[in-house]
Amino acid sequence: MSSLDEDLQVLDHKLRQLKVDYEHYFLGRQPREPISLRADVQKQFMRFSGVPIRNTAARFRFNSLNARFQAMKRQWDATLRQIENGTYKRHVFKAKLHEQSGPAPEKAGDKRDEQLSTLFETYRDAARECGQNVDNLTPASLQAALARQEASVREKLGCKEVEFRVVVSGGKAKLKASARRE
Repeated sequence: MSSLDEDLQVLDHKLRQLKVDYEHYFLGRQPREPISLRADVQKQFMRFSGVPIRNTAARFRFNSLNARFQAMKRQWDATLRQIENGTYKRHVFKAKLHEQSGPAPEKAGDKRDEQLSTLFETYRDAARECGQNVDNLTPASLQAALARQEASVREKLGCKEVEFRVVVSGGKAKLKASARRE
């Protein structure tokens, strides 16, 4: 493997890590935007764009990585603008949940709301990647569907608490229920 191929492989790995870091940042799992990794990846792309790549396969791989990075940058920047403007759907959703729960929400309720919000985001993103239509999917519709299923699942599994998670099966995103472990 040539040095260029190794460098492109490292760049691909950093780009994947940057995507994961931004997803965690937007979900609230990471307190800060991954600015330093983004700057490092940006520098790598700038370095390679100034060098003529003679190998067609390597040039194609670099161009594909660059196109993916540019698309992700546009998406991240749009989401950051929404956060700054206060129109980011996840934050609006959480604000509405806080308004509904009253001035002094319970800790267990907050945890449940956060889990529902995270489940909604994960399911929506997975469904989009699978090519499913998510235009009519809302947090309220997902919560209503889970509430309808929860009682029958509790009875079927013989447990007090039910936990849902997102799985991709047969090219479709689905919610899978399991007994919650205490």
